[in-house]
Amino acid sequence: MDNSRLKKRSLSQEDLFNLSELFKLMKPRVMSLVIFTCAVGLLKAPNIVSTKDAIIGILLVSLGAGAAGALNMWYESDLDALMTRTCLRPIPTGKVNRNQALIFGITLSIVSVVALDYFTNRVSAAILLLTILFYVFVYTIWLKRRTPQNIVIGGAAGAFPPVIGWTIATGSISLEPLTFFLIIFFWTPSHFWALSLYKSDDYKKAKIPMLPLTNGIESTKINIFIYSLLMIPVIIFPYFINFVGLTFLIPTLLLTFYYNFLCYELFNFKKNRFDSKKAKAIFGYSILYLFLVFVFFLIDKII
Repeated sequence: MDNSRLKKRSLSQEDLFNLSELFKLMKPRVMSLVIFTCAVGLLKAPNIVSTKDAIIGILLVSLGAGAAGALNMWYESDLDALMTRTCLRPIPTGKVNRNQALIFGITLSIVSVVALDYFTNRVSAAILLLTILFYVFVYTIWLKRRTPQNIVIGGAAGAFPPVIGWTIATGSISLEPLTFFLIIFFWTPSHFWALSLYKSDDYKKAKIPMLPLTNGIESTKINIFIYSLLMIPVIIFPYFINFVGLTFLIPTLLLTFYYNFLCYELFNFKKNRFDSKKAKAIFGYSILYLFLVFVFFLIDKII
């Protein structure tokens, strides 16, 4: 009897371990950003959505994002094994095999899209499907190993969640949610190229054509600075179309100017060289920056 109980207990612990590893396939950090930006898009919409419907919608969108993450890890497991940043992921460590990741990713994709269509509306489900397909086929399979512009074009996938949040509430697309998309889309390159500067050895091992490897350090620094400057008109745009007020515009412009300053400091460093501390500072600040920009969308709605 005791041995039987111990066996059942050990099986239960093993099941929990497997679930934990499958959850890691979903890229929890990315999912947290998806949940937050999707929630902002939903809350900023003019229509009132019940708490229950809002929670269901946001969870299904995050599930779809997790599905895309799992399929990304399935396809890129060979690259992940070569990079220090990703070598401890479930597939390279042997805790999950590629077939399990593929089945898990496909299953989550189908469930999330079908359920979102059922619980919310067809527009939201269609955009979620587009997001998953774009991230897996356009970014992961087609672009990432072929062009240094992979992160520029591929960044569109990460820009869709707040738009989906808006469509969950409204059932339609308008000019206003485009502002969410543009902010994330133009933020993505400087964010990831800063990372690629101080992680260039990793990308070199995996033979991923990131900008520092294909175009050099100086070109990467210039592009980071240019994309940081592009955030100025992108931040002004929602105010221009009367989507937000000065409560949003003034603080987010100040945040953007500081981002410009950090990127200029990186750009102004010695030619064909970069300060790794500055690159890390840009990467770290860029995450805080995006978070605060979306926080100010909510503050503007409240005020």
